[in-house]
Amino acid sequence: MKKIIIIGPTYPYRGGNSLFVSFLYELLYKEYEVKIYNYKLLYPQILFPGKTQYDLSQDVKKIESVRILNSINPFSWVKVARKINKENPDLIIFDWWHPFFSFCHFGISSLLKKELKKRVVFITENIVSHEKNLFENILTKIGLFNSKYFIVLSKQVENELRKFFRDRKIYRSELPIYSHLKTNLSQKNEARKKFNLDENDNVILFFGYVRKYKGLDILIESLSLLLKSQPQLNIKLLVAGEFYEDKKFYLDLIERLNLKNRILIFDEYIPNEKVKDFFIASDLVVLPYRSATQSGILNLSYGFSKPVVITNVGGLAEFVIPDRTGIIANESTPDSISKAIKQFFELRKDIDFEKNIEEYCQKNNFNNFNRIISDVLNDIDKNFKSKINS
Repeated sequence: MKKIIIIGPTYPYRGGNSLFVSFLYELLYKEYEVKIYNYKLLYPQILFPGKTQYDLSQDVKKIESVRILNSINPFSWVKVARKINKENPDLIIFDWWHPFFSFCHFGISSLLKKELKKRVVFITENIVSHEKNLFENILTKIGLFNSKYFIVLSKQVENELRKFFRDRKIYRSELPIYSHLKTNLSQKNEARKKFNLDENDNVILFFGYVRKYKGLDILIESLSLLLKSQPQLNIKLLVAGEFYEDKKFYLDLIERLNLKNRILIFDEYIPNEKVKDFFIASDLVVLPYRSATQSGILNLSYGFSKPVVITNVGGLAEFVIPDRTGIIANESTPDSISKAIKQFFELRKDIDFEKNIEEYCQKNNFNNFNRIISDVLNDIDKNFKSKINS
């Protein structure tokens, strides 16, 4: 059985990257011997805007890992590289999502034995961050320098990656559909009672931490426009996620637009056991992003068979079938998003969005991830044999 080592976060860390690595492990270990080298320090607390980096949920996906890596301590990078060299795996997978980890990943991959350097693959969830700065392109080139292969999770990321590395082999997959929290969706009225929502309300959901690029302010303004033109829709908005921005800015906007009785805010990291209530209570999930590559929130929405409204930015539109699994707003503007939300509530009378989403999920390319890994391993073996023969 071939051996794979994954370098990335998983339990006890929270968030989309940890969840992705957990799903990746569960998929791969069925066919391979898999070990995760996890972080004992992911972000220094001074750089982390939230209350905690850890998943405090009672219902949590606990994946076995070795907590050894410190993102800012070079001695730990040396230690991890030595362990990998000793284990001599067939493949080393780095999970990449932010240039902050540039020197850490470069340090580990540079210290690998010569033959192991040829077995390095980076899974790139993003190439640069959503809030990029002047130095990110340089850091990205450094961090990804030693990768011989890449697996990207959207066409957008593939296009961005080719600007940095035109001669590297790139494979494409998708994020998994996060259906592990799915429960009985017929309990909508029961879920709505927890938020004092009426069964006749049309409920839209903004889920996930709040940062400027995620466009919550755009959604709030679009709600104001929608209620003026379509008051009969009786829309309510649930905002569920920790604020990484100045919360007062959003509260002042809500006050100015007279929307206090239309918006319920839950400023906290939502534990897994409560996530279902927000999605079950909602009719529609809105992702009003100013920028994006792909989104774990979209795949979480699909996991609950919930349709989405997304903006046509980055790679988001790759994962939405227009007027079938969701609506694509042409622009990240209040007017465009309000029209998209209105369009959804008109179409749902005749279109079974839930059925369409379930059919789409069955074709999720993440289910083929083992085949991609097999192709990478075969490619490595071919290159090794050709060099021996030559």
